[in-house]
Amino acid sequence: MTPIIEAHGLMKRFGDVRALDGLELVAESGQVTALLGPNGAGKTTFVSAVATLLRPDAGEIRVAGIDACSQPKRVREVIGLAGQYASVEPAMTGTENLRMVARLFGLRRRDAVAAAATVLERLDLAEAGDRLVRTYSGGMRRRLDLGASLVGRPQLLLLDEPTTGLDPRGRMELWSAIQNLVAEGTDVLLTTQYLEEADRLARQIVIVDHGRVITAGTPDELKDRAGANVIEVRPRSAGDLPAVEVTLARIGCDTPQTDIDSQRVSARVDGSGDQLRDVVRLLDERGIEVDDVGLRRPSLDEVFLAVTGTRLAPTDTDPQSAAADAAA
Repeated sequence: MTPIIEAHGLMKRFGDVRALDGLELVAESGQVTALLGPNGAGKTTFVSAVATLLRPDAGEIRVAGIDACSQPKRVREVIGLAGQYASVEPAMTGTENLRMVARLFGLRRRDAVAAAATVLERLDLAEAGDRLVRTYSGGMRRRLDLGASLVGRPQLLLLDEPTTGLDPRGRMELWSAIQNLVAEGTDVLLTTQYLEEADRLARQIVIVDHGRVITAGTPDELKDRAGANVIEVRPRSAGDLPAVEVTLARIGCDTPQTDIDSQRVSARVDGSGDQLRDVVRLLDERGIEVDDVGLRRPSLDEVFLAVTGTRLAPTDTDPQSAAADAAA
């Protein structure tokens, strides 16, 4: 089966900055491929190249077997693109929005009506189709925006941080919609700042840094490559967090990390049960009461930290975005 995306030796400069520096990436069909990376990694530049919104300085990129540089119009016929913010018209109904977009895609009126109805049904918005979009929740608007990318029946859907700004319920609703789309045959390239999102949705995760792919694989494969498990402790009293850090450091762990929000201290370890027993014993000797202590596999956040040396920031820009901001 032809990969949905093939990129070889992609290069792109913005002034003195190399946004893409020989990037190599193959995304197979029939799945969600998630693209992760720290600030300035080149993710948005790569998505823009896939969408034919910019032309690489060098290298080759194919979408569904089509050369995106020499045949951009054909590529645009097989892709849909949804950005970070809903772009639907709030003064129109959901149905009117999708029919309008379908007409812009070149569908005849009858076909546009049918396409809008099909997409509303697929995204569980059929009952809300006749309501004005300004009455929709944030999650419903994002699903409708997703629908606007689907009325042209794309083979590949490009999603650039689609759940940014959504509450947990809206995020879960959109995740379910994306999973249903993939089950029905739509391929997805996803950029996200939420590692839980990549873990939940993606079959393949690609981590990019400085315009290059530095590692790729399934979520489980990436966690296995981290090469260590994690001991995690949540003390009953937040005042004991510093003492828990000292305890974890004593057993030869990596430098412990404290998450103030969840009131947990974690550290990577080379061993397994023996070190966990040592931690429990030392906590008991110090009189530190805990609500939870355990040994687990590394999270994607810890994998990301291990391969990039940084944690994924809550907001992300790359040289293309930075250049646009500077020009503005």
